[in-house]
Amino acid sequence: MKLRNGWLIRLAAFLAAQLARIWLATVQARARSADGRMHPTNPDVARFIYAFWHESMLAPAKIHTHVKVLISQSADGELIARVCQHLGLGTVRGSSKRGGAQALLQLIRQDQNTHLALTPDGPCGPRRQVKTGIVLLASLSGLPIVPLGIGFTRAWRFQSWDRFAVPRPFSTIIGVVGEPLLVPPDLDSAGIEQQRRRIEDAMLTATHAAEQWAAQIAAGSSPEAENCVRAPHSRTVRWQSPCRAESRIPGLGHVSE
Repeated sequence: MKLRNGWLIRLAAFLAAQLARIWLATVQARARSADGRMHPTNPDVARFIYAFWHESMLAPAKIHTHVKVLISQSADGELIARVCQHLGLGTVRGSSKRGGAQALLQLIRQDQNTHLALTPDGPCGPRRQVKTGIVLLASLSGLPIVPLGIGFTRAWRFQSWDRFAVPRPFSTIIGVVGEPLLVPPDLDSAGIEQQRRRIEDAMLTATHAAEQWAAQIAAGSSPEAENCVRAPHSRTVRWQSPCRAESRIPGLGHVSE
């Protein structure tokens, strides 16, 4: 049932955000990076566009950082945007179907103390297929795109187009951060499609690596799981130590956090 009443949307968003906080407090998060940084970086030092699949939208709530998330202008988007705001995430409204051009301009003009975040297969799919909006944003803004793959050791999946994931209590969210991708300016249609495929391939590679790592942890066969360091920006995320021989992301190369 879709909520249309503004008061009900506000109430549902508040309750959903409180539930998400309590729920995610039971969930651990681990991550490793291909570019030698702990992400999200301090936006005063380096700003990025973080790209992750729509199904993984709960994962960023585990990380407290300055970020603006692009949310669709639909009624469902209104609920999601209010939940994000309660969780401390900034939002910009727009999508590939409604308000996309205005949203891109607003994202490009954002203050310089925030990262940007997009789900490039949203708001309605197809699942895990990148759309061109993120290519245009990166090309116009000059900000690198960071592909973020998310895996879950245990999660419930909705029967929705994106198979939205809800991590089970006391499970682990896995993040694999790929190399930042620079998108050239002044792209023609062929160039936009080439960059779209490049971003999609990088996101699929990072997602595959995260899901493999999650499966290893779930099976109890992840030797690197006990050798982690905490990221300075958040006490909820543990980063893979570089001193283990296993600190290699399949398909992404060696890690040097």
